[in-house]
Amino acid sequence: MNQQPPLPKRNRSLVYVWVAALAAVAAFAGVYVTMGGPDNQAPPVDRSASPSSEVKTGAHPLATGAVTTFVFKPQPEALPDIRFLNGNGAEMSLASFKGKVVLLNVWATWCAPCREEMPDLDKLQAALGSDKFQVVALAVDKSGIDGARKFLADIKTEKLEPFADPTAKEGLRLKVIGMPTTILIDAQGREIGRLIGPAKWDSPEAKRLIEAQL
Repeated sequence: MNQQPPLPKRNRSLVYVWVAALAAVAAFAGVYVTMGGPDNQAPPVDRSASPSSEVKTGAHPLATGAVTTFVFKPQPEALPDIRFLNGNGAEMSLASFKGKVVLLNVWATWCAPCREEMPDLDKLQAALGSDKFQVVALAVDKSGIDGARKFLADIKTEKLEPFADPTAKEGLRLKVIGMPTTILIDAQGREIGRLIGPAKWDSPEAKRLIEAQL
């Protein structure tokens, strides 16, 4: 059998570079769905505007296990008072939840990882939901409140209320660069930190993270 001559050293190096690049892209794509999906044509966020002084992933004692990738702010930071619709179609704002610790989950009906983690968010709300804590699952796509309501009904959630931003712009004000993104907010309406990508929100580690803020 004829053997192919070995590739020149320079060509072999190029092959290794391309293989490494493709592997990195594949790993990144598996983490979360970037903004700008089929039902949301909002422009990308300027990442340079994001704070650079965040506590690194896993560096905080509460960022462990299922929430290892949760990134804490060095100090709680003010958030824009975004506006959206509740399940009755009435407009409300993030300020409506002041006095409660809020886990704000930003998602979209077309986002597969969002569908994967939503039942866990429902279980978290069932376990810890009270006058002191609420999971707010905010759909940011043009299907609006009807699309959010149908999505939650299809996956048979029991405790989550539908909320939606049909303009699909408020996620940009929150500097969300991919979905799902989940932001932990203190009772004063300030961001404690966030996790990009899906997580097991009904896990002991996630509950411990929430309970530490109550």
